[in-house]
Amino acid sequence: MDLDVFVSAHRAEWDRLDALLRRRRRLTGAEADELVSLYQRTATHLSLIQSSAPDPQLTGRLSQLVARARSAVTGTRRASWRDVTRFLLEGFPAAVYRARHWWVPTALVSTLVAVLLGWWIGTHPEVQATIAAPGELRQLTRPGGEYETYYSSHPAAAFAAQVWTNNAQAAAMCLVLGVFLGLPVLWILFQNMLNLGVGIGLMSSAGRLDTFLGLVLPHGLLELTAVFVAAGTGLRLGWTLIDPGPRTRRTALAEEGRSAVGMAIGLALVLFVSGAIEGFVTPSGLPTWARIGIGIVAELSFLAYVYVLGGRAARAGETGDLAATERSASVPMAA
Repeated sequence: MDLDVFVSAHRAEWDRLDALLRRRRRLTGAEADELVSLYQRTATHLSLIQSSAPDPQLTGRLSQLVARARSAVTGTRRASWRDVTRFLLEGFPAAVYRARHWWVPTALVSTLVAVLLGWWIGTHPEVQATIAAPGELRQLTRPGGEYETYYSSHPAAAFAAQVWTNNAQAAAMCLVLGVFLGLPVLWILFQNMLNLGVGIGLMSSAGRLDTFLGLVLPHGLLELTAVFVAAGTGLRLGWTLIDPGPRTRRTALAEEGRSAVGMAIGLALVLFVSGAIEGFVTPSGLPTWARIGIGIVAELSFLAYVYVLGGRAARAGETGDLAATERSASVPMAA
């Protein structure tokens, strides 16, 4: 492409579009139609220049012009309660449902790793010795020891807020760091499973595994599910870098990245529920069966939310991404 000839041929159209965008008065019907037509043609011109003869100065000017025209054509839009409702009932559960082929295997493998670590630690005293001194281990595992008092060591509200903050940060890190080929996600996930495995191993070696599970399961079912969803989504984001599929790598990362941001918001709400259970239910005086029952109900409610509402929304075409009108404009490029 001869860039000078191309600019000379289309400069008048760009100047006319700029003039229409600067109009103070309301455009007539004919002028509005002209603005839309010029916007579409200028967007195509920008795409051709970017693919055939990129020029930073000209690309910058046309990018600004196209962005202004798009804003004028589509209008500004403010978030409303309808958007919140759509996100909670369609966008977020659909995104989790679509990622199930990643987070369900992640959950199964991670749980297996935690169980194997717990068995290894619980059946090998020499491994336990590397964790802490015998007296410290007894302090951890004895009736009324640190494993039990941990959940009631702070006021319930403050403890729930602290747990929620820590877990939300871990989930966000899984989602954000997934772009680094998923390797940081695997490390974060392993650290969580190691902590769980240590608890299982030490308490089982002390003959108090039932007590440990009675303390962990009420909040842990929902909490770990949220972590697994975040980790699976992060791993999927990392895999997008390797295999973007039929999309360009840039488009694939943009779509999956926007979905991951929405996922972070939704998972923060899920972890708020698990944090509330950990702060108020786990250390409560309720019978063990009642506390575990509450945890099971919370977990089954979340799974039903994902597979019923999310599955229905996903089959209807919902992806968890922004609506088409809210995304950056994209124009087909020549092969």
